[in-house]
Amino acid sequence: MFVKKIDARIRITFLIFTLLFFLVVFKVFYIQVFDYKKLSALAKDLWSRDLPIEASRGLILDRNGVVLADNLTTTSLVLIPNQIKNKEEVAKKLADILNVSYKEMYAHVSKQTSIERVHPEGRRLSFEIADKISALELEGVYLVKEAKRYYPYGNLLSHVLGYVGIDNQGLSGLELEYDKYLTGEAGAIKYFSDAKGNRLNLSDVYVAPQDGLNIQLTIDINIQKSLERELDNVVDMFSPEMALAVVMNPKTGEILGMSSRPNFDPNNYQNYSTEELSRNLPIWASYEPGSTFKIITTSAVVEEGLIDLDKDEFFDSGSVQVDTARIKCWKAGGHGHQTFLQVLQNSCNPGFVKMGQLLGKEKLFSYLDLFGFGEKTGIDLNGEGKGIIFNLDQVGNVELATTAFGQGVSVTPIQQVTAVSAVLNGGNLYQPYVVKNVMEKETGNVIQKTDPKVVRKTISKKTSKIMRRALESVVAKGGGKAAFIEGYRIGGKTGTAQKVEDGRYLVNNYIMSFVGIVPSNDPEAVLYIAIDNPKNTAQLSSYTTTPVARKILLDIIDALGIEKQDGEMAKDLEWTDKITYKVPNVVGKDVKEAKKRLENFTVEYSGTGEKVISQSPEAGEKLAEGGTVRLLLN
Repeated sequence: MFVKKIDARIRITFLIFTLLFFLVVFKVFYIQVFDYKKLSALAKDLWSRDLPIEASRGLILDRNGVVLADNLTTTSLVLIPNQIKNKEEVAKKLADILNVSYKEMYAHVSKQTSIERVHPEGRRLSFEIADKISALELEGVYLVKEAKRYYPYGNLLSHVLGYVGIDNQGLSGLELEYDKYLTGEAGAIKYFSDAKGNRLNLSDVYVAPQDGLNIQLTIDINIQKSLERELDNVVDMFSPEMALAVVMNPKTGEILGMSSRPNFDPNNYQNYSTEELSRNLPIWASYEPGSTFKIITTSAVVEEGLIDLDKDEFFDSGSVQVDTARIKCWKAGGHGHQTFLQVLQNSCNPGFVKMGQLLGKEKLFSYLDLFGFGEKTGIDLNGEGKGIIFNLDQVGNVELATTAFGQGVSVTPIQQVTAVSAVLNGGNLYQPYVVKNVMEKETGNVIQKTDPKVVRKTISKKTSKIMRRALESVVAKGGGKAAFIEGYRIGGKTGTAQKVEDGRYLVNNYIMSFVGIVPSNDPEAVLYIAIDNPKNTAQLSSYTTTPVARKILLDIIDALGIEKQDGEMAKDLEWTDKITYKVPNVVGKDVKEAKKRLENFTVEYSGTGEKVISQSPEAGEKLAEGGTVRLLLN
């Protein structure tokens, strides 16, 4: 009986051990077959270490594909402290090459960490220094690829583009605003080591970095170069406190060019003050607009049917009394009898006081709201200002009068160019923008596109057409004559605004501005330029901003391929202007007849014979009196 019990126990024990054996075998089989990949990956994670490979930021391109923000490939120093046997020797050699103290470098090589990035002295090394470190072949010392942001055009478009920090993160401008698109995903070289950091004899794994997305702007580099050149010239000639320029396509809200002074070189942003780096003046600066604001007042009275610019007249005695304030015209003695179109041409303040009175404060300020003053335009750049507009309950007769001619309110340049564009394009207030597309870097596929956005309707197409003609007349016959371009229909309006400091207007300290339109009959571009307190010149916009604007408008004509138009208004000549004539057609005429028809010009001949077979300039082109016409004879 006792033996039987022992046998039963042995059998049960054997059965249990057999069952456990099969369970172990099954578990091992399951691990080897089913859990192998998972456990292998976990083991590799315990052994693996990453040497980071930085991704390149996406490129920033102009509307034609010209690269405005690029990348340079550099190298940076990374240490694996546990792999460095002779820390003193390595620290000394690296300190000598990087020109840092031995103590500082020893702290890096002996740090208790798996990977130590030497920052900042080991970041973005020159090829010369990188070669010296590589030649040492030091164990535990690695050089890894890093991309450095590079702006090939230096200061060009600097405030719009912005700049990046040492870790390639966007810090201002589009680099900051679109950082999530421009920043890629870092890659790595994975190597394997034991718990002490000793490298294992396993193959390294390369994980490729994913570069950021490209951004294409609405900016035209040729227009931008023109702005940069002319603003540099303004600084050289006038030593202003600031200067700025903006060019917009009035039919879409696209910004074709934007710049200001002072500016900076984003390749060396460390050399500039925070104020110079952060203030994108075309969207941030806020000041009294002066006479360019009269475009809005004129649009309002025309839209309301209160004034016919050609028929209704105003008598300017030189000043007008509003309550206790006497508001003067810039012309002593006034302009006398004039139509309201001439009021605009002459920029006559008393005439605009009358317009403001006809509108009344509720109606005038409703138009300011319609045109977007007192609120941000929503442009896709950081740091935009709002300007300052009177609250309606603070507007008395004097405030109404001064607002009508652009004094007492504060607006930003981007608000002005956006509002004027709405006046010209048929009445649509567009939201301005500078980013056209976000694209994949490798394929160029567009993954995000900005379409023109109409914020609201402001005035009718009829009023817009009247205003286009009115502004063309300002350039042909009024204060904007210096912007006149023969053969092209140019519109515009000058502005001279007093500056305020501590609640008082400064003496002989003005912001000169000009709005230019090309071509006025079908606008393709609106230019706004402003110069703050120009020195060594007459304090008149017609002597400062308008001639500069003309040079930019000529470049805009070339950049956009704008052709000459028929029907431009004849310019009222000033004593400095040369008389121009259309060149007659003399091809096929004999020499005597040709010379008679070309009596206003100097004639030069090529070849011999009695008949003209070719002429230059061609018939119909305008040429200054005394200009040369070349004739080819048979």
